[in-house]
Amino acid sequence: MENRLDTDALDAALEAVHRAGMPGLFAEVRDGEQVWRGAAGVADVTTGRPVTAGMRHRVGSITKTFTAAAVLRQVEAGLIGLDTPVSRYLPELVPGARGDAVTVRMLLNHTSGLAEYLPYAYPSLKAFPALAETGPESLEELRFTRFDPVELIGMGVAAPAVGVPGGTPGVYSNTNYLLLGQLLEKVTGLSAERCVARDVIGPAGLRDTELAVGAHIDGLHSCLYESWFGMIDPPRDHSVHDMSWVGPSASLVSTVSDLNRFHALLSAGEIVGPSSLAEMRRTVPVVSQEGRTIDYGLGLHPMETAGPGQETYWGHGGTVWGGGALAMARADGGRQWCVAVNLQRWNELDASGRPRPHAVDAALEAFHRLAMYG
Repeated sequence: MENRLDTDALDAALEAVHRAGMPGLFAEVRDGEQVWRGAAGVADVTTGRPVTAGMRHRVGSITKTFTAAAVLRQVEAGLIGLDTPVSRYLPELVPGARGDAVTVRMLLNHTSGLAEYLPYAYPSLKAFPALAETGPESLEELRFTRFDPVELIGMGVAAPAVGVPGGTPGVYSNTNYLLLGQLLEKVTGLSAERCVARDVIGPAGLRDTELAVGAHIDGLHSCLYESWFGMIDPPRDHSVHDMSWVGPSASLVSTVSDLNRFHALLSAGEIVGPSSLAEMRRTVPVVSQEGRTIDYGLGLHPMETAGPGQETYWGHGGTVWGGGALAMARADGGRQWCVAVNLQRWNELDASGRPRPHAVDAALEAFHRLAMYG
């Protein structure tokens, strides 16, 4: 069998990210039956405990792909209409004419015009482009706060709109996916966590994955170091942090192996049907939380390779306080890769509030390229 995975190069690329300043990271790349797993650095900077490729990890907004898949499963069952107004299901959460104008699809692809609630829930934090005015105080003050998703949604709905319903470019907002969690609860009678477990995680056979809104990560895991653009020095471990602040938007705990399995099955039409997968891959322009305009579908976004053949990968990235991950699968499902890191907001800010380039950025990009086609 042809060896399509250069394991030595992948090991070296992962180690380069660690040397560039990442405390620890781990990854898996699959190409057909071939699998490479690697890890570099430490899970705990105090004890020197190493990271391992099998660790469970908070994967942030990769959760959105799981929540979107659960919604599409209800669409397939006839319980939800993609282009049905939200007012049909949740009139009390998005009231009046606005609820009549915002559809389920608009929540999924961030074209609802509903603002992000995060700066209101964590008062010392500011969203792009106001990062220069920010501070990390809220992270510690609210570490064990149990948020009510309805209250968080209310913050986003009450905030000034960031666009008109259906208008493009859309604006990425966690408010949309908290609403989708409430929608799942309304039509299934289950919490979003139980619905995603029943309809997505269970059928995919993901043994180390759960939608967990508590403060602790069960099982072997790394510390998660938050730097908040150099304002927390040294970076502080936030692996213990109540995740109700994001719920069905970004609270998933998983492994790199489980995420690759999930994306292989999703690409094969085994999580949702082929027509639903096609809907997930229909993109619109959306302004990300970093201020960049990206193509975004229904809980998925594409990544084009710069290598031979200009292949397209589909997946999602995610960050939480201290941790992050990126999981991608080639459009034909033949290759998947996932990388998880245990430091976030490592870039310092320039005078305008924009993150300065850092050696970790270039090293991670080199690993991404190698994972896709190296």
